[in-house]
Amino acid sequence: MVIYAVKDYEEMSKKAASIIGAQILMKPDAVLGLATGSTPVGTYQQLVKWYEQGDLDFSELTTVNLDEYKGLPGDNDQSYRYFMNTNLFDHVNINKEKTFVPNGLEKDAVYECGRYDKVIEATGGVDLQLLGIGGNGHIGFNEPSDAFEKGTHCVALTESTIQANARFFDSIDDVPKYAYSMGVGNIMAAKKILLVASGEGKAQAVYDSCFGPITPQVPASALQLHTDVVIIADEAALSLCREKGVL
Repeated sequence: MVIYAVKDYEEMSKKAASIIGAQILMKPDAVLGLATGSTPVGTYQQLVKWYEQGDLDFSELTTVNLDEYKGLPGDNDQSYRYFMNTNLFDHVNINKEKTFVPNGLEKDAVYECGRYDKVIEATGGVDLQLLGIGGNGHIGFNEPSDAFEKGTHCVALTESTIQANARFFDSIDDVPKYAYSMGVGNIMAAKKILLVASGEGKAQAVYDSCFGPITPQVPASALQLHTDVVIIADEAALSLCREKGVL
């Protein structure tokens, strides 16, 4: 596990985009695992900028997203398909037919989870998986639990995650209570993992994930077992690691 300490959100975004950009340049038909949420937005903006400058070509890429809210159609402005379109896909020359996100409208969870695992498998495997991290250590929608989930599964979102997402909805009652998410097993199968973290609210999660015990109570702690993980975190997100003297 390599941890890059950066000054702030902007520097984190540029560094993360550089690693993703290098992957695209080295392997134009790479499979990228993508994340949503506020943390990767700056990374996507930087990638779009480099595309506009003629430095990156997205035409041969395949992408698989970590998760999607159950019950939301792709054109709902809070769905993760909509997020990916507006933050990245609509602005670059990617073939949208090769961009995969779980189907939030599929009511049959067993069917959808099995289907999405097959989609990931059919890509031949993820070359680079981008992750954010939740304040409780969640990756994708793998919430703290008693066991690590292997494959795509339907998750009942925890109260803390529902509260954290409430700011994006008109009312807390509108926040979906379930989501489809890749499992920790799916994530760990990626050849390389890139995790981005920004802000003091992530300090405990970063410390626990990198230096605490490996436990499904801190889902991101599983990353300690992966052979190629890069973490890019700003000083605020690393504040507890500094305080504890581990960095």
